[in-house]
Amino acid sequence: MTAIHSPLLPHLHRAAARQDGVAFVLVMWVIAMMSVLLGSFALVARTEGLQSRHLFDTTTARYAAEAGLNLAVYGLSKSDPLQKWVADGRPYTFMFDGAEVEISITDDAGKIDINAADAASLRNLFVGAGVEEQKADELAGAIQDWRDPDDLTSLNGAERADYRAVGLPYSPRNAPFETLSEIQQVFGMDYDLYTRIEPAITMFSGRSNPSAAYAPMEALMAIPGMTPEQAQDLINQRQQLPPGMLGQAAGNLLMPDGSPLMADGGGLTYSIKSRATLPNGASTILDATIRLGGMNSAGRPYVVLRWRDGETA
Repeated sequence: MTAIHSPLLPHLHRAAARQDGVAFVLVMWVIAMMSVLLGSFALVARTEGLQSRHLFDTTTARYAAEAGLNLAVYGLSKSDPLQKWVADGRPYTFMFDGAEVEISITDDAGKIDINAADAASLRNLFVGAGVEEQKADELAGAIQDWRDPDDLTSLNGAERADYRAVGLPYSPRNAPFETLSEIQQVFGMDYDLYTRIEPAITMFSGRSNPSAAYAPMEALMAIPGMTPEQAQDLINQRQQLPPGMLGQAAGNLLMPDGSPLMADGGGLTYSIKSRATLPNGASTILDATIRLGGMNSAGRPYVVLRWRDGETA
């Protein structure tokens, strides 16, 4: 049989080969795109899993920290002074549903009330925080001008014209502070200084001077002549006393001028820090100020005056 040779056959073979090549490239592109899509889906699934785990951990830790706050309220409510929890900043630790919870309570009677403190107490607060004396006098005066009802500038203070002179769009409230963070708006204040004094201040004690029996380190440093070493030593001695013994042993705890520490009954307002840490290291801290007494609408024997919580790890 005679083979038939057509001049079109070589062209047909080349066209078929080109089509095969194009098809191969398309298949490779499809495979690559599918790989990218599958990889993206896997990444999204893993990310969502991690986010869910993180949300679960932080929620678990948050409620464990809130359990710590409620346990602190229970400890503070005990009538037996030998069992009642001491609000001088000493740590209390317990386990709750696998989480380690550490609680510290500070009676706000040991803090400096920014709505009640006089100029000398405010000045000492800033000097104790490392501010030079002239600047401390100016800040104390500016705080007094912020909360007093008039527009008269006190000695070393600041009123509307001073705020306008430096381009600030607001003036002193001429009324008591409504939140602790509001003090950051006072003429001459900044965030760094606020973070240094924040543990030492309150708006809820109504006292012009803090009680050293409950004062944290930052408030003790506002006592004239107090050094960091003396303050820490006083805290250590105070926290080693068993419940109910502060009043009896107060005379053995000395202030910088040699006078004995005066232990009073404190108040009904407390700052509570509750830190919950899960076994995997996730941690949440709850920082609240509460006032004991009565029964609020939620059926709790305390009122929340300030509340701040957040993740710490």
